[in-house]
Amino acid sequence: MSRSRIWSMLAVPAVALLVAAQPLVAQTQHADAAGKPAAAATDDKVARGRYIVEEVAMCGRCHSPVDQHGNRDTTHWLQGGAVGLAPTVATDNWAIVAPRLAGTPPGTDEQFMHLLMTGESRNNGRPLRQPMPQFRMSRADAEAVLAYLKSLGTHQGGTN
Repeated sequence: MSRSRIWSMLAVPAVALLVAAQPLVAQTQHADAAGKPAAAATDDKVARGRYIVEEVAMCGRCHSPVDQHGNRDTTHWLQGGAVGLAPTVATDNWAIVAPRLAGTPPGTDEQFMHLLMTGESRNNGRPLRQPMPQFRMSRADAEAVLAYLKSLGTHQGGTN
């Protein structure tokens, strides 16, 4: 059997399946956007924020304390703690302690979202001290991160 014949035997059914499924996906997305209850939308925002915080930004690496064995203390997830990273060159612009994020992050909601969208400190408008990344999140991502952090309360453990 020729390669082109094998290719067409595999590719044509796969494309047909994708094309057939496309209207269902579009209908489902439209129905969700039009008729989803507010609680489900909030749950989606919290889940997106959790993904950003735990899997992308990895906030727990600095904003959660470490136990005596060097493991993150998940019972105090995102409750702040000593930054476990050291600069490789001498600097006086290095954070030694990371603040609490869980529950109510420092500052107002708008200040915190501004920090996430610009990388600027709420106190002086300058870039955040290292090793804090200079995030440039979209407003939607910043709102999702804030929703997740608020969902934690001030004494809940995380999943990591």
